[in-house]
This record gives sequence, C-alpha cells and structure tokens, in this order.
Amino acid sequence: MSMRILAVRGALPRRRYRQSEITDAVAAAIGRPGLDERVLRSLHGNCGVQQRHLALPIEKYWRLESFDQANDLFLEHAVALGARAVEDALKAADLTPTDVDLVISTTVTGLAVPALDARIAAVVGFRPDVRRVPLFGLGCVAGAAGVARLNDYLDGHPEHVAVLVAVELCSLTVQRDDVSMPNLVASGLFGDGAAAVVGVGARSRATDAQRAVEVLDSRSRLYPDSERVMGFDIGATGLRIVLDARVPAIVRHHIGDDVDDFLADHALTRDDVRFWVCHPGGPKVIDAIRDTLGISEHEVALTRTSLSRIGNLSSASVLHVLADTLRERPPAPGAHGLLMAMGPGFCSELVLLRAPLQEAT
Repeated sequence: MSMRILAVRGALPRRRYRQSEITDAVAAAIGRPGLDERVLRSLHGNCGVQQRHLALPIEKYWRLESFDQANDLFLEHAVALGARAVEDALKAADLTPTDVDLVISTTVTGLAVPALDARIAAVVGFRPDVRRVPLFGLGCVAGAAGVARLNDYLDGHPEHVAVLVAVELCSLTVQRDDVSMPNLVASGLFGDGAAAVVGVGARSRATDAQRAVEVLDSRSRLYPDSERVMGFDIGATGLRIVLDARVPAIVRHHIGDDVDDFLADHALTRDDVRFWVCHPGGPKVIDAIRDTLGISEHEVALTRTSLSRIGNLSSASVLHVLADTLRERPPAPGAHGLLMAMGPGFCSELVLLRAPLQEAT
C-alpha cells in the first residue's frame, strides 16, 4: 500500500525583485542606530539568493504599522496564492476540486482562523464534506512532513484523493525595528510562495496513477534541547524570527545517522538513492547535507538553484525542489529518492520515494 504523487505545482507572487533591490530597501527601512549596513550587505550577498518574489510592492512593507495590518494582508494574498497552486496541481493531475477527499494546509508566516484550508476550499470549490487538517508551527520542515501525513492518511483510505497546500509569505515577518543577526539574515534569505501536492491512494483509479512517483515511507526526528534553534517569537509587532547559527552543525551531527537508519529499515543504503530532494535552508545547510551524506554537488544543484531563483520559501521550498526534480530530471524507472527537510523543533522529516516502474506517457 503506497501513496502516488500525481502532481506537484508551485505558485509565486507576480512581483519579482533582484536581491540587490531588496537589500537597498531593507537598509533604508531598518537604517537606525545599531545597524551596521556593511554587515547587512555581506549577509544578503552570501545568502545564495539572486532574486525573490514578494506578495506586496516592496515600498509597502515599511508602511505597515501593526501585526493586524500584516496579518490581514497575509490572509488576502496567502489564500489567493494557495488557491492558484491547488488549481494548477489538480489540473495537472486531471482531477477537479470535487474529487478531493482531504486537504492539508500548512503555513507558519500568518495566523488564520478558520485556517487556510477552509478559506481555499471556498475559492476552489472543494466538496462540503472534504476533510481538513491545518498544520501550524512546523515551518521549513512542513513541506516534507505534509507529504508524509498525506501518505499516512492515504494508507488508511487507499481509494481517496488528498491535497497538500503550503503557503508562506515570509516577507511579512521581517521586523523593521530589529537589527539582530537573525532578522537581518531572514531579510536576505526568505521569499514568498506556495506549492501544492496531489496524492492518491493505492486503489485509486486516477489516470496514470501507476506512472506516478510512490511515497514508500517516512521518518520524523525531533532533536532534544533544540527548541530555541529555529522558530518565531510572537509579540505585539508580529512574528519575530528565532534562528541559531548552530543549524548547519546540528544538521551535520544528526542527518547522516538518521538517513542511514531510515534506509536500512528498507534494506537500502545511500548508494541506492538516485535522486535527492533537499530543502534549500541556506548555503551552509546545503553544504552540510552534501558533505555529511557524501553526495555530489550535482545532486544538490536543483536545491541550490531554487535558493538562488526564489529564496527559501519555508514549507513550500522543498515542494518547489520536488517539482523541479520531476520536471527537469525525471528519475529512471524504479529509482529510489529521498525527500528531506529540517525545521523548528529542531527536527527533520525524511520521505522515501520510488520512481514509477513505467515511464510516464
């Protein structure tokens, strides 16, 4: 029994800015005592990001007066962007919104009650009896964790169709009164975007289901004494980022054994993994994954390219990398792959994939 991924699609805001434009705007907006502009420009220049998409015109961010304003804009733009990703993914899967039995939504960059899944359902036209599972607080790991939770559900409902939608508007969390290193790094690293995954269970009659990538299993890992490594503090001015410089070191310490143990449970080793789908957490995190797992630069090239082209989109990023992988480097029939991401907790999620035994037509 295994889930099949029928389609993965990303959606980005229409506005795109060069990294240099964003750096200039941030320097002007945060230009207050305590800011070393040389440090800001160095951090932005070393993020591995060339351009990013933003939900708002760049000059509008610095006119936001409160968390209320920022969150209202989050709701407006996140729903529209998430709906576009879902509609594109369903169209690619040759399905309609009324075919969907479960929708999982994830975000960490805005607050919504009712959650994004209910708001997106009203836009795209899901059935009134669609099951909804909102996930909040998983951050960057949520794209991989969301795929894993789709698989858990479809294992028990093998005739169903399930959708994951991840939406993050990271730009709305940058604090203009904060000259701390985490906020300056975040202002240069994170972008806005969404992604959606359409999955079906093993008994699905969906067109070409047997020619779709399988999800074989997943593994969650929560690391002790790491709650303050990554996340957000929530206060009067909104979501204030927590980002510890130890993240790459923690990845180096844990990820090798985690991957080996997970693969061993399936009688596999790293050499059996033919495609790697890694979250673009930042240049040092990508380096840590590459070096610790002993994989080549070619195997993380799509991850690094995604970081350069759109920045780190938190939960949506690894799904963009998955879409790029399936489109630009379709794996050989039967090849195993590993989808992986890390996030607040501090934690990781590993998802074992297998390319279809038959090539798609």
